[in-house]
Parts: sequence; structure tokens; C-alpha cells
Amino acid sequence: MTIFVDMDDVIADTYGKHIEMYNDEFNEFLSLSNIQSGEVWQNVPEMHQDSIKRHALTDGFFRNLEPIKDSIEILKELSQKHEVYIASAAMQFPNSLREKSDWLDQYFPFITWQYRILCGHKYMLRGNLLIDDRSLNLDKFKGDTLLFTSPHNILENSHERVDSWKEVADKLL
Repeated sequence: MTIFVDMDDVIADTYGKHIEMYNDEFNEFLSLSNIQSGEVWQNVPEMHQDSIKRHALTDGFFRNLEPIKDSIEILKELSQKHEVYIASAAMQFPNSLREKSDWLDQYFPFITWQYRILCGHKYMLRGNLLIDDRSLNLDKFKGDTLLFTSPHNILENSHERVDSWKEVADKLL
């Protein structure tokens, strides 16, 4: 099986990084437990929203993300049984291309450069499964899809949902 896996909020915790940077910048105590749904910037005062929107332009933002719980171990197992590609939008933010590649080298060295697709749009991907946190990417994919839960997509129900990498393992291993 050919499986494509998104990075941001699927294997790399960008949501948590936004919260951490927001709290550091504004001396706040925002946490996931304070958020019902939506993007981080939608859950802070309007006067702070632009700051959060600029986080991804900050040098080191993508390089210093934490891996999503269980993603390393389960992707390693999946890659031994299936053809696993990382497919991430990396063209929107100038520094993300290099930082995402370096991050993958550190945390997912078993997914070599030949299995990394850092692109703009994902609609051109052809395979069996796409795991992503954005419905807009899943909507155009011709194969099966799994919506990886993130606070920003909690109200969406147009795709089969997985809440954790353990759930992915239960479905695919």
C-alpha cells in the first residue's frame, strides 16, 4: 500500500508550538484544555492574532517542533510493511523546506529523502491512503483518507477520523 502522511499537526506538533510561542510572547497561560475548536489564533484576543499568524515565518519554527505522540514508532512499523511517504506543504513559508527536511532527518531518519514530498498542493498525489489534518487536502485525494484530529478540525466530519497514532496502528498494522 502507498501511504502519504502529512507533517504539521499529524507527526509534528505545530499547534502546541503556536501555544508555547504565544504564552512566551504575551506571558499567558493558554493550553489545549482552554480551546474548544479552531486555530490557535482564533482562540486569543484579536490584538494578538497577527503575532500567531507570523510564527511560521520565524526561523526555527518548523525545526523545533515536538513529534506527535507515538508517530515515530508507528510510522517506523508502517514503513516496514508499506510504502510510506511524508507529504507536506512546504512552499508557503520560505524557511520551512529546509527546516522540515532537517526535522525529518532527526526524528524520522528511516523515511529517507526519496520518500519525502515537500510541495505546494497535495491534489497530485496518487496512492492508497492520505493521512492529513486538513479536509481540503483529503477532499481532492483519489484514495482512502484519514482525518487526523487536531483542535482546528474538531467540528469537521467529512472524512473518517483518527484521534491518535495508536488508532492508525489499529487500522493499518
